Amino acid sequence: MKWTLGCTWHTRQGSANFASRGTACPDGPILRPQSSVRTKLTYFCVVFPVVMILDLITKRWALDALAAQRGELLGGLVPLTLAFNKGAAFGIRVGEDSRWLFVPITIVALGLLVWIMVQTARSDHPRILAISLVVSGAVGNLYDRVRWSRGVVDFIGPIDLGFYDFPIFNVADIAITCGAFLLAYSFLMEERADRAAARAGAGVDPTP
Repeated sequence: MKWTLGCTWHTRQGSANFASRGTACPDGPILRPQSSVRTKLTYFCVVFPVVMILDLITKRWALDALAAQRGELLGGLVPLTLAFNKGAAFGIRVGEDSRWLFVPITIVALGLLVWIMVQTARSDHPRILAISLVVSGAVGNLYDRVRWSRGVVDFIGPIDLGFYDFPIFNVADIAITCGAFLLAYSFLMEERADRAAARAGAGVDPTP
């Protein structure tokens, strides 16, 4: 987080703020963070409830509507099958009951994502959106793992790709996947910008 140095001058009319550009601070210097928290919270407070509400509602619907029979979307192109996944996203499993392995892993991953979010520049909107999506989806699936031993509720799929049956997934998995691709794109753009800046600093034409 970036900080600016400033001071506050107390008068009868109130308090006046001065940046430390040659102006003396009567009460001593005060460090103030440049506000990037508001932008990040705005993204998160919009994305998180949308993903969580959609995830919870669709899982509740799947438990009721798909318990006895399968359903379909788009004229059968996308089958709907109720399944309980005790592993990671898209049916990845480690052992018979691996939820207590994935719960701490998810918590550690969430902590890492929060740290990346804190380090992210306010102007990097793709990365902020990406982290918000991944965190929201991860929390949605984490809720299922913690609340019962049946596993995460999945219901979209399996989708026949001709050469492979895509595993059954849910809304939270969609958020995680979209966020992961967007996060990878953000890191790629950052790497390209760093290379261009290095070439410009070395006096090399940044265009290939």
